[in-house]
Amino acid sequence: MSKKVWRWLLLIVALIAIGGGAAWYLRGEPSLVANQEQQRILKKKILLVALGDSLTHGQGDEKKQGGYVGQIKTRLEDKYGNQVTTENFGVTGDRSDQIKARLDSQREIQTGLKSADVIVMTVGGNDLMQTLEKAAFSTSSVTVEKDVNAAGKIYQTKLTALFKDVRKYNPNAQLFVFSIYNPFYTYFPNVTVISKSVAKWNQLTKRLVAKYQPATFVDINHTLSYGQYTTRAARQQLVSQAKKSNNDQITQAAVLAIMNNKDHNLNNYISTSDNFHPNHLGYTKMTEKLFDAMVKNNNFEYQTR
Repeated sequence: MSKKVWRWLLLIVALIAIGGGAAWYLRGEPSLVANQEQQRILKKKILLVALGDSLTHGQGDEKKQGGYVGQIKTRLEDKYGNQVTTENFGVTGDRSDQIKARLDSQREIQTGLKSADVIVMTVGGNDLMQTLEKAAFSTSSVTVEKDVNAAGKIYQTKLTALFKDVRKYNPNAQLFVFSIYNPFYTYFPNVTVISKSVAKWNQLTKRLVAKYQPATFVDINHTLSYGQYTTRAARQQLVSQAKKSNNDQITQAAVLAIMNNKDHNLNNYISTSDNFHPNHLGYTKMTEKLFDAMVKNNNFEYQTR
């Protein structure tokens, strides 16, 4: 065999060896990808800190199980098999600036956030209601829209300050922020001023949430606003019924009458104790949305080493 042939054979053998070595490096143990997977270890204990308003407090849960906070603890433990501890810092009636004021002044909240593996928040509903109470029942829809837009700019400033505070105490924990919803939709589905305002508010919140990663916006608007009326046909029937009773208008007296009716609500997910907050089933629906988001963004359940 000539020297030229030998050189070609040696070259081929060398290339095979190099290729095999590279393949072993990529497939073998430990490879970079496999090593990263091996380092992702499930935590034995998780601390979930909930901060916010009445929806975090669990207002309206007739079973007194702590609203979504109590339910998500069980769902996570059943899914991942670890121990989940929760700290609930929800206060009914709080606006975004009031939540921030509590965070600034209460060491217990600060300590909880610092130790949190995951943070969940409800915020914004009381900010919007403050504006709607002043405008929605006494002025035109055009004026309401202008008032909501103006209030939205103030809300963005307040919410930004709140998120910055949260991230000051914990820059790394996965953050989940719920949307708000329209508790009166089933009674006034043909009066769009509230639904449009809620949608506007949610857009503002969602945009800000995206700036404070790792963070996820959990949209419960249609789920809780529509309740059991999940199809377009069912909602159109609601509209037809509402037009006969409210003549495409919403009044403060009508809203108060709904909230004071302690026996019934057209929305099966809303509490009849005040016809405003979720009932236990409503909190279950919130929990389902939160749980789905947490499973998709579950880094908080793991640690690396």
